[in-house]
Formats: sequence, structure tokens, C-alpha cells
Amino acid sequence: MAVDTVLERGLLVAWSTRQLAELAGTTAKAVRHYHEIGLLDEPERAPNGYKRYGISHLVRLLRIRRLTDLGVALADVPSVESGHEKAQQILRDLDAELAADIERRQRMRRELAAIMDHRAALDMPPDLRTLADNLPETQRSLLMAYSSILKPEAMAALQEQLSAPRGDLEAEFAALDEDAPDDVRQRLAERMVPGVRQLHREYPALADLGLASHRARAVAESVAVLALVEFYNRAHLDVLRRVHTILVENDTAGSESHDTQQ
Repeated sequence: MAVDTVLERGLLVAWSTRQLAELAGTTAKAVRHYHEIGLLDEPERAPNGYKRYGISHLVRLLRIRRLTDLGVALADVPSVESGHEKAQQILRDLDAELAADIERRQRMRRELAAIMDHRAALDMPPDLRTLADNLPETQRSLLMAYSSILKPEAMAALQEQLSAPRGDLEAEFAALDEDAPDDVRQRLAERMVPGVRQLHREYPALADLGLASHRARAVAESVAVLALVEFYNRAHLDVLRRVHTILVENDTAGSESHDTQQ
């Protein structure tokens, strides 16, 4: 085609909003929005009132799309185009955000791989994803609740404690019937006391819920109480209450004995 023919046709060709949007790989709604916020100049209108876009509009729109595809916010497009120091800072901040997002997505992929390989339970909190899939449902539900209130060090202590082999005493407690007689509950509580005391010595982060939580004490206690009530029966709760009572009484007696000796 001759150059003069191309030039002649160029004087006659103009695009509608829809056509311009299609050429740039965007939408007519986006084009109108760019007009509203001043990123794209309004074109001249034909006698019939329709907008007539030319090549300058297409180039401008493609440039806007290029920057937004890189993650630049529309409000920052003029600053980035200016090339000033502010533009460099915007790009550095954007690069840092992308790096953090890549790291987050890579972590998500590792967790999904562990789940697909059956090395982690689907509903386990990230810090506890290495726990065995056969963890009792009650404990799994409690972990999910506790993950909303415990600090990382407390969650790590909980993970280590729960990763240990479960003994007969834990199995007996888990199987406790709601109608278990009083003497059974008392004996079970007394047998559990040494283990709970040892647990508090080995994992101080679990001994005080207020200190172990990153939430306000009242909020943390409400989560713990409601979780216990939801996932344990009345016999379980009664045994736990007895364990607490024995621990408090023993501590009080030990303190009084120490004071007397002095």
C-alpha cells in the first residue's frame, strides 16, 4: 500500500471507546475511569457526539496498562512517569511488596505440598502442620482455637508437647464417659496432677494463659473456656477442675510449710 494512501486513510480512521479498549486489552469502563481521574485525555467528538480516539490515545492507554500490570497504583502513575526520586521510591516499595508476596505464596505452596503428601492435616495451623494426622479431633479443634490467642513460643511449646507419644493416661482421659462416677474422676485427676505439674515446668509458656497469649487476658480466657466447654464433656471438665484444685492446694500447702520453716 502506498504511503500516501496510508496517510489518507489515517486522516479518516478514528476509534470508538470500545474499539480503543479492545486494542489496548482493557475495558471501556476502564477507559472512562481513566478520563475521570485525569490519566487519559478526552478525545474530540464527531458531529454525532461520539468520541473519536486516535493513535496518541492508544499509546497513552498502553503505557498506563504497562505500569498497572507491573503493580503500580493508578494514583502513582503520574509520579512514576515523571522519573523523579519519588518514582524510584514507589518502584522500590513495589518491589519489596512483590518479594513479600512471593515469599508468602512459596510458603503456601510448601504447606499445600505437605497436605497433598499426607504429611500434614488440612485444618492444622501453620505452626502445627507437622503434627500427625491421627491427632484426636478434640485436640485438633482445640489447637485451631488456641492458635488465635497464643504467642509463637507458646504454640511451639504446645506443638512439642503434643508431638510426644500419647500414653495410657491421656487415652483414658479422652475416653472418659460423661456419666463416670465421682471416684473415677477423682482418681484420674490425682494421676494427672504430676504430669500437668511437669508440663508447666518444662513449658513455662503454657503455665499462664495471660502471659502465653498475645490477646488481652480476658479475651484469651474466654476463648480457652468456651473451647473447653465446646469440645469436652462434663466429666472431662470436672476432672480438669479437680486437677487445678489439687495443684492450687499443693502450692498453697508448700508455701505455708516454707514460711513455717523460716
